[in-house]
Amino acid sequence: MEQLTTVNKRFSGKWLMIISAFLTATGQLFWKWGHSNIIYMAIGFVCYGIGAIFMIKSLKFLKLSVAYPLMCTSYIVALIYGGVFLGEPVTMKKLVAVILLVIGVSLTSYEK
Repeated sequence: MEQLTTVNKRFSGKWLMIISAFLTATGQLFWKWGHSNIIYMAIGFVCYGIGAIFMIKSLKFLKLSVAYPLMCTSYIVALIYGGVFLGEPVTMKKLVAVILLVIGVSLTSYEK
């Protein structure tokens, strides 16, 4: 029973960190929009702050060396946001970089 609880905590910690990465990237998108709109700037700070809370909570369950690489998923979200909301080009070079990030994050966050 103790082992099951440990597995659930690690799983929860990883999801909390991924949610944190998503909120961080979302906050940065709103900051990008917020340079001319104070409401967007405020929303960005709220998203970023909530993301920090999720990160702190995830560190309760995971080793830093496992948890922190999961923050790289914010790069993936930022690339998607840039392409969808900001009209930034998503090049083959960027796609390859994202694939390498996914591989690296998978390898560093895997624990037995």
